[in-house]
Amino acid sequence: MPVAIARPIVLTAAERRRLKKAAYGHRTPHRDRLRAQIVLQAARGRGNAAIARETGAHLDTVRTWRVRFADGGLAALADRRRCGRPRRFTPVQVAEVKALACQLPAETGTPLSRWSCPELAREVVVRRIAGSISAPTVRRWLREDTLRPSAKRVFWIVDNGSSHRGKAAIDRLAKAFPHAVMVHTPVHASWTNQIEIFFSVVQRKVVAPNDFTDVGQIRDQLRPSKTATTPQHGRSSGSSPPPTWTIC
Repeated sequence: MPVAIARPIVLTAAERRRLKKAAYGHRTPHRDRLRAQIVLQAARGRGNAAIARETGAHLDTVRTWRVRFADGGLAALADRRRCGRPRRFTPVQVAEVKALACQLPAETGTPLSRWSCPELAREVVVRRIAGSISAPTVRRWLREDTLRPSAKRVFWIVDNGSSHRGKAAIDRLAKAFPHAVMVHTPVHASWTNQIEIFFSVVQRKVVAPNDFTDVGQIRDQLRPSKTATTPQHGRSSGSSPPPTWTIC
């Protein structure tokens, strides 16, 4: 039986430069690096078996890429287009499904407190985002971005302090905690500011110095002082009545 002779490989200077860059580049994918190494060693006149031992590739793999380069050059080292079932969903459809999962059902007019994957799949069809889609497909897409349609949304109500003011603070919170929503109180009527003022008065006028041996002493000290420390608002000015505080 005649012995197959390895195809000789002759490289131009430009081909050699490109192959060396692929063979030794740190960012080159492993498959491309291996193919480049096979061709470079073949160009040095080495046999297929020796190249297989050197690279750790199978002998058939070495033979395949040697022949492909000999026939088609550098372009032949790329993967050939594979036949198969065409993609059913476009990237736009996938993005629309993920965007829908990030909304509360109530925001879309659906009488649910939270989504499940089967419910999302039905809603996608109702909205004509896709003609048909299965719940496992929706679940797989959401898992890619660590999205959970059943996760509850958390609202964080804050005042307008400099450390968490404006849209930049809202975006920072959303980036760190996708299910958290920052809500700012009105700039000129912040009830959280009123709470801070009240407890500031209590701290300065009632519990300072804070030499208490147990919680009961603090309670006894606070109860008689509640009226004295509650801001008094004139009714004639049209202002809101003073808040009612409950000391437990």
